[in-house]
Amino acid sequence: MNSLEQAEDLKAFERRLTEYVSCLQPATGRWRMILIVVSVCTATGAWNWLIDPDTQKVSFFSSLWNHPFFTISCVTLIALFFAGIHKRVVAPSIIAARCRTVLAEYNMSCDDTGKLILKPRPNIQ
Repeated sequence: MNSLEQAEDLKAFERRLTEYVSCLQPATGRWRMILIVVSVCTATGAWNWLIDPDTQKVSFFSSLWNHPFFTISCVTLIALFFAGIHKRVVAPSIIAARCRTVLAEYNMSCDDTGKLILKPRPNIQ
């Protein structure tokens, strides 16, 4: 394989990698927004739950029953983490990190957008 074919292969690989990473960005942004909204709702509900004077006087389950906003948002947050939102939020960086691991064997790397970084060949003497 000559150097022109190798360069074309590298360009094709780089285009495909950047395309894949850029396709993940909109979904990642939506998942981040969902996580932020649910986290803020949980924090707000927790604050209201903790400052309520009746919280200390009633049982734990009665307290949760009296604060449905906190209960629902907390259950939603837990369900999102069980569904894997923590992986979906960082999916592009996971892909880039795995590519860097594989590309390191070929004296290459990539940035977070999928652009290839060619490293100089080590001089063997």
